[in-house]
Amino acid sequence: MIKVIIEHTVKKGRDISPLLLELRAAAIQYPGYVSAENLLNAEDSSKIVVVSTWQALEDWRVWEKSRVRKTLYQKAEALLVAEPRVEIYRIMPAHSWG
Repeated sequence: MIKVIIEHTVKKGRDISPLLLELRAAAIQYPGYVSAENLLNAEDSSKIVVVSTWQALEDWRVWEKSRVRKTLYQKAEALLVAEPRVEIYRIMPAHSWG
């Protein structure tokens, strides 16, 4: 499994919540989607992080390249200060830590 972490910085006075709900509703339809959560920075409400879980990197890549995701992110451009920053992590089993 992988975790995809997307950092957004929202323009002052703008609300990205409805768009994040649309993105999640669309992503749920894609194979390999597991879950997602939105995190609001406790000290700076313009910073929002979306953490989604996918079965495999290939599943994420299909969603990432999908027309519906691209269309929704085009809508987001007006709400954001800059391009979202995306990082992808593989889930590391605890037994491999030591």
